[in-house]
Amino acid sequence: MLDWIHILNDRVLSAHHTRLAGGFDEPFYKASRGAAPAEIRFTHDFERSALHELAHWCVAGAERRQLDDYGYWYAPDGRTNTQQQLFFQVEVVPQAIEKHFCVALDIPFAVSVDNLGNSAVDGVADFSAAVEKRFARFAQDGLTRRAEQIRHCLQAYRRSC
Repeated sequence: MLDWIHILNDRVLSAHHTRLAGGFDEPFYKASRGAAPAEIRFTHDFERSALHELAHWCVAGAERRQLDDYGYWYAPDGRTNTQQQLFFQVEVVPQAIEKHFCVALDIPFAVSVDNLGNSAVDGVADFSAAVEKRFARFAQDGLTRRAEQIRHCLQAYRRSC
């Protein structure tokens, strides 16, 4: 398991009755059930999957965090162009936050179109530009409180290595 996950779970996520867990075939947010904390599940032990799912958690409001997968729709691989454009609209902010997390850990970032079954995806350049623009705006105006807590924790971890 990635070392920074233990630190993040202890120092940030536990205060939100949430934990980050890897090793799954598909990412999924499992809302809290009673005493059991919410679980942000990421794919296998892929760092980028963990950071991406954390970004979605940072975007979701209190009501959405009470719903499995935040109550959002998700069309799997092989989306139509219309579905892909909807995907791009909802992914700008999470991917901009994810890029801040990647910078904090000093790991490469690239936008994800998450649609490998459709080799002819329209709008990737526009999507990439929108993510960059939102990333810059977050850098100027600041991240949300939860995203900033995570970014700060990741930076501290990187400096300690």
